[in-house]
Amino acid sequence: MELRHLKYFVAVAEEENVTRAATRLHVSQPPLSRQIQDLEAELGVKLFARTAKSIRLTDAGRVFYQEARELLRRADEAVATVRSMGARKVTELHVGYAPSLTVELLPKALRAFQERAPEVKVSLHDLTTEQMLSGLRDQKLHAALLVKTSASSLRGLTFHDLVTHQVCVAMHPSHPLARRRRIPIEELAGERLIAYSKTDYPEYHESLKTLFGRAKRNPLISEEHDSVTSLIAAVESGRGVAIVTESLTCMVGQRLVLKPISPPPQPFCIGVATRKTLDQPALVAFVNALLDRE
Repeated sequence: MELRHLKYFVAVAEEENVTRAATRLHVSQPPLSRQIQDLEAELGVKLFARTAKSIRLTDAGRVFYQEARELLRRADEAVATVRSMGARKVTELHVGYAPSLTVELLPKALRAFQERAPEVKVSLHDLTTEQMLSGLRDQKLHAALLVKTSASSLRGLTFHDLVTHQVCVAMHPSHPLARRRRIPIEELAGERLIAYSKTDYPEYHESLKTLFGRAKRNPLISEEHDSVTSLIAAVESGRGVAIVTESLTCMVGQRLVLKPISPPPQPFCIGVATRKTLDQPALVAFVNALLDRE
């Protein structure tokens, strides 16, 4: 059974005449009659009571008529919805980002995107990695700038590598290690660490585990923070040191000292994640602005 069978049936039922129904449908009468007969044969019931001068719905036909009309109405609504989605243009992009990781990357990309799509507004949302991944899957975000996480956490999404950031240690300028050129990981193992929240940044804690695994020690985490601003404030107050990326330099200026770690840890890869289907020209232009920012 196809939608055309339902359309033919409804037309005949409403016109109560095959000839008039054929004219309404712009088809010839014999094929229309055959389609109605095929429909009755498929259903196993008579939908019409026929006489030489009239054609009327049977009891089964009246029930089927109501159901057929509802199915056709829903089909029309589905087509209209899909067509409106295809015609709709995004005028605002919602983008999740991590400030400490994108402080240099994002402004350049936004300027390039504004030149390409000046009519589209970009709303930025300062979110954790977990919140960004959820936002993409819930379709609350169009794109997210974040640290590359595990393949399982990115399942169903597309991730484009953008930049890599070296990992270093941040400390107050008066800290005893601040005069060193490089900080051996063995010496960091005994320092009080200011860290990001494990709940919000699980990938950060996995990297700490790998980093301190070289020294065969567990990191001594004294505090956890859910934002980069509170983490910076804690380190600046002298309550400990923090493992961060070199991009933090742009945010702290001379308030903190950032030193390389020896041996150098695996750099953090920063990129843009989207859902696999880029169905909006504005989103494509935004991703391209990030990829072509140089």
